[in-house]
Amino acid sequence: MQNLKKLKGDASHRKFFRKKSNYGNSIVIQAKKDKFKNLLVYDAISKILNKNKILAPKLYQENYKNNYIEVEDFGNKTIFQILKKSKNKKLLYFKDIIKLLNQIQSIKDKKVRNFRNKYYRIPDYKNEILIQEANLFCEWYVKKNLTKNKRQDFNKKFKKIIKTLSLCLKMEKNVFVHRDFHVSNLMLVNNRIGVIDSQDALIGNRAYDLASLVDDVRLKTSKVLKKKIFNFYIGTQKKIDKKKIKNDFEILSILRNLKIIGIFTRLAIRDKKKGYLKLIPYAWELISLRINENEIFLDLKKLLNNNFKKNL
Repeated sequence: MQNLKKLKGDASHRKFFRKKSNYGNSIVIQAKKDKFKNLLVYDAISKILNKNKILAPKLYQENYKNNYIEVEDFGNKTIFQILKKSKNKKLLYFKDIIKLLNQIQSIKDKKVRNFRNKYYRIPDYKNEILIQEANLFCEWYVKKNLTKNKRQDFNKKFKKIIKTLSLCLKMEKNVFVHRDFHVSNLMLVNNRIGVIDSQDALIGNRAYDLASLVDDVRLKTSKVLKKKIFNFYIGTQKKIDKKKIKNDFEILSILRNLKIIGIFTRLAIRDKKKGYLKLIPYAWELISLRINENEIFLDLKKLLNNNFKKNL
């Protein structure tokens, strides 16, 4: 165990270790016993990405019985770290990321054999999943901040509004969705951008990963830059309805950031990881930015303002 160094994980149930040897470094990923199947999915998704010439950590070896796998080490240089230091080249980096996103969204493979030689099929990103995710806001943030009586009334109205918004989505659910496509999950590896943390991928709406990237709670960017990134993406699409994708982008950005507020609250309460709480105010800023761009959000805006003393 002397050649293993524990790495700081993100908001994850897994543990990561860097393994050093004479042959080079690798990353050991350990899952909890009740989450060990996650390792199979991790490998399957990475195989699909690599098959489509997208840089993702290759599997070196597996020890499924003991809940760990060993994968390629992409180093420590995240795009997040690069952008934090870069003042003038942010848009250039984001343009490269959009090109990568287009590559990811061109993936046709939905099925692959994992290291147990069993087929894994990428599930569909159904509206039910989207609604369940948004409800994490109720389960954790609302529960922490509202009294029981207020909670019951809020949750009833919130769930009705979220269901309505999910039915307002207009784009087809037919592309590979990473689901956590932000600059902390993108690495610079030999002048190429590599993708990590891809195991939650689903087949869904192309606006979702775009919203994850542009309205990233971890990286503050200006409204001007956000608009430039969005417009650059639109410019790379030959046949796309700009109104439809803008509509879906706004809905999915809001639902994602409500989910994130719920998850960060859960991390603080359940997992004693309180470092994420400082990101919640910016998540509210992002919700405020999008909630005022479309009249379909009027009911949600009123509900949030009335219950959380917000001025969205």
